[in-house]
Amino acid sequence: MTHLVSKQTNTLLNSIGYEAHVLPHPNEPSMKVIINGKFVARIIEGCNAVSIIVLFLSFIIAFAGKFKTTLFYCLAGSIIIYVFNLIRIVILSIGLYHYPWRREILHEIIFPMLIYGTVFLLWMVWVNRFSKSVKSNA
Repeated sequence: MTHLVSKQTNTLLNSIGYEAHVLPHPNEPSMKVIINGKFVARIIEGCNAVSIIVLFLSFIIAFAGKFKTTLFYCLAGSIIIYVFNLIRIVILSIGLYHYPWRREILHEIIFPMLIYGTVFLLWMVWVNRFSKSVKSNA
């Protein structure tokens, strides 16, 4: 999955005008993101959004609604999280290319806040609009 996310990141970076390459890291299980010949980031397993999607799905299933609605929301939410994460990696890579001295705040604060904030908003929509537990308490 990390390899797929890396290749898609490479495609998106090249499509918006950056000369990007994604190569396997020689010493660790990660992919190196290189923009215009400059190494800017590593994409590791934690970057592929699988753990975030599993967390999202666990919450939705714990507060399940009708079967079809739950299944559709799980699928749609997973796609939203995956695509948002891919865009997050692209923007983060560009940010690290142009502002490498902002690495800590970009990687440790801003972008995790955005991805977990998106998951939180998806959870709130689910609980307030589709979950059976809300309807049974009303």
